[in-house]
Parts: sequence; structure tokens; C-alpha cells
Amino acid sequence: MVATRDIQLNDGRVVRAYDTGADAANAVTVLWHHGSPQTGALLEPLITAAAERGIRLFSYGRPSYGGSSPLPGRNVASAAADVAQIADAFGIARFAVMGASGGGPHALACAALLPERVTSAVCLAGIAPFTQDFDWFAGMTSEEGLRAAFKGRDARARYAEVAEFDVDSFIPADLEALAGGWSSLGADVGRANDAGPEGLIDDDVAFASPWGFDLADITAPVLLVQGGRDRIVPASHAKWLSRTCRRSELWLRPDDGHISILNACPDAMDWLLASAGPR
Repeated sequence: MVATRDIQLNDGRVVRAYDTGADAANAVTVLWHHGSPQTGALLEPLITAAAERGIRLFSYGRPSYGGSSPLPGRNVASAAADVAQIADAFGIARFAVMGASGGGPHALACAALLPERVTSAVCLAGIAPFTQDFDWFAGMTSEEGLRAAFKGRDARARYAEVAEFDVDSFIPADLEALAGGWSSLGADVGRANDAGPEGLIDDDVAFASPWGFDLADITAPVLLVQGGRDRIVPASHAKWLSRTCRRSELWLRPDDGHISILNACPDAMDWLLASAGPR
């Protein structure tokens, strides 16, 4: 069972959050950061993998996603303050973070800015902050949205009016995952898209702007999981992140793309359990 709860934050905004609950007081708790665009609702493969491992899983919709209020001008770092209040509302003191695609940077933000609460972090197919250290756009099949985001929110919003998804962004393994075990992801993306582009616009602008924290400040262990054939977030991003996050481990899965990499989530949860140590 997953409980849904609308939580009012200190600034008056409301975020919609989800929680599988805990059967035991010593359960490891993991916060899932959703991709772009999604609603923030917990997906069936994640719920099942967490339940099999006795993990308490919670999540929320970032601003303008899935019933959560907008936060104009938000950056990636903004997630940490929201997460602290959400965890307080659920009575959760310490937790691990796990994010995929657009959720990856927000998971890293929590690790950097909530060091006394975040025990470890997993980032799957997560984009890196813009840098001149490598060709940031190289290998992206569809980069127009991010290029527009570098010009500001108005430019990104104009692009959203004409944007169409390029199916070539997915490799066959991605399409197989969406047709099979991760079909709930495709359905959730559809619901997020039906609600409008605001959340995705704000995500892209946040990714293309200064993130508001330093990755080198992360002291918790970080696991980076990356598909070698990812056409949305190329492997060069994970490799750069692995050089920048001081306590990082990189799992490069050469045959995976942007969606099929999610099949590594159960193994990543095992890594989180191992990094949590004795309970």
C-alpha cells in the first residue's frame, strides 16, 4: 500500500508526497527522486523491489509536477529544503536518496545540502552540471530543449510549444523496458505531460543554470549507474560526475540506454542497504 499525502511547506506551497510506510522501526528509508517529466508517484517496479528488501520508500512531485505547487525560479538546490520538510512531515530523520534521469541531480543536491540526514545516494542516468571540462551536448540525440533552456525560461517555454519527442532517443532495450516491466513509467510520463509542460520547463532551466551547490561537498557515498548506449544523457556525464564526487562508485552498463538502466534499481537498492551498515 502506498499512502498519498499533500504536505504544506513553510512558504505556503503544497507538495504531493507518497510513502510505502514502514513495517519495522529499523527499516532503511529511501527517498526516490522522479525523472523529467513524471508525477512523482511511486512506480510498481520500485515498490516491489523496495518491499522485497524491507525498504521504506517515499517520494514527492517536484514543483509543478503531479499536483505540487509551482516554485518560480527554482534551481536544483531548491529540492533540499523541500525534502527536509517532507521528511519531517513523515517523521523520517535519516534516509538515503535515489534518483533517475532528471531526478539524479536533485538526489545529489540533497546529499550535498543535507549531510546530517542523507546517508548515501544513487544517481541513475543523471545529467551533470554544465561544464567546459567535456563536450556536454555530445551524444545527445535530442538536445534542443536544453539548448533553449540556456537562453532562459521564456525561450524554453517557446520551445515547449513545438517540441516533439524523438523516438530515436531510445534504443531497442529502452522500448522493451517500456513495453514490459517499466510500462508504469510510460503511463506516468503520459499523466505528467497531460498536466502541462511547466515542470519540465523548470527542470531544464534548473539543469542549464548554476545548480546552487558544489558536488565536491558531498560526503556521503554516491553510486552512479549509467547506460553506455544512453542517447538522452550520455555516459560522459556519469564519468565526469564520478571524477567530481569524492566518494563515488560508477557502474557502467555498456548495453543499457536511458530507460533500460532502470533494471539496475534492485541492485542499486542492495548497494544502499550495504552502505547503510548495521541497523
